[in-house]
Amino acid sequence: MKIDSGSTAWMLTSTALVLLMTPGLAFFYGGMSRAKSVLNMMMMSFVSIAVVGMAWVVYGYSLTFGDGGALSSFIGGFGDWGLVGLEKAATADDGTGIPQLVFVAFQATFAIITVALISGAVADRAKFGAWVLFTLVWATLVYFPIAHWVWWSDGAKSGWLFDLGALDFAGGTVVHINAGVAALALVLVLGKRKGWPKEPMRPHNLPFVLLGAGLLWFGWFGFNAGSALSAGATAAVAFINTLAATCAAAFAWIIVEKLRDGASTTLGIASGVVAGLVAVTPACAFITPLGAIVLGLVAGAVCAFAVGLKYKLGYDDSLDVVGVHMVGGIVGALLIGLLATTAVNDAGADGLFAGGGLALLGKQAIAVLATLAYSFTVTYVIAKVIDLTMGFRISEEDEAAGIDSTAHAETAYDFGTIRAGTGSGATKAAPAPAKKVEA
Repeated sequence: MKIDSGSTAWMLTSTALVLLMTPGLAFFYGGMSRAKSVLNMMMMSFVSIAVVGMAWVVYGYSLTFGDGGALSSFIGGFGDWGLVGLEKAATADDGTGIPQLVFVAFQATFAIITVALISGAVADRAKFGAWVLFTLVWATLVYFPIAHWVWWSDGAKSGWLFDLGALDFAGGTVVHINAGVAALALVLVLGKRKGWPKEPMRPHNLPFVLLGAGLLWFGWFGFNAGSALSAGATAAVAFINTLAATCAAAFAWIIVEKLRDGASTTLGIASGVVAGLVAVTPACAFITPLGAIVLGLVAGAVCAFAVGLKYKLGYDDSLDVVGVHMVGGIVGALLIGLLATTAVNDAGADGLFAGGGLALLGKQAIAVLATLAYSFTVTYVIAKVIDLTMGFRISEEDEAAGIDSTAHAETAYDFGTIRAGTGSGATKAAPAPAKKVEA
């Protein structure tokens, strides 16, 4: 098939947008962290790019989008190991007219950010080397198989959830439920931060949080509309629905805050933005714009309440990965069963409100439950093995001192070298602070 230059240009742009989401996530998570751990938090996102990016090229793409023979319903094979032979492949075998390697690169960015999302749950306390190992093993044993289940099809054979007819346009199950429930498993292995929940552990830099949320929203248009794999009507509906649902979720979150707490916060509106983006991801190409607003309102309100569950249930999810990504992903995946309509996309199915009955909702529920069960179980085992062999958690002393200085020999803010003076070239050491300030 001849290369479609317009769709190729759009997909190259979308790939760059989705890759930008991971540095955006680093700002979002980094701002939510304490000052003494912001660099480690951001580093966890950046090293996910490095490790998962290499793994994707060597064998990840092949395991995710390759034919696994007798096991092809559950996992791919090694036929495209190292992308050998794909360098000059003209187009993907899906009728989109984009080069094969553009699709490879686009999907790489999804694998990268899914792994990075998990890191927010274990802020302040995970050994960096253990995290690096975890990123590689988790991507291999959890992300690649689930992505294969949901998205792989060669026409004759498909992943088992694809074959079932479960809908996930851009990653509600594959990315968000998967990362969210993995975060829960990892938190249960590592345990609570020292002093949580009695000591306040507030975000140290809310402008960073807002910057990160803005970068995520910007990149998410590539995430969702790019998943159409072409520049056409499907990309357009995914684009407008991503806008509509996110606006609604951000609004719903701050309304809940105002009614519950008496004030709407910048952290709240940033969290609402992410909740809306998460929830609309699986549904963006299957619902109407009005349906997207309904979905966003529900997701924003539900996630605003869900983030407080960690205090009632006693698990220390540092940056609310479970409450936003797992819960938001479940909301979005299940609401497809109610709101989807073939009037928007013939490749989808009709949900309950479009006259399709409960069949689609049932398929969505199976996909959600399968992702929850597999990801939680395998993640828990991976984390437990790493913890028993090399240790997954830093010492209490290192945690109290700050993981930035103990793990990376750096600090984000160097207050001790500020110089003051008058006149050109004058330098004088600033006086030492009267007392130590805890980060």
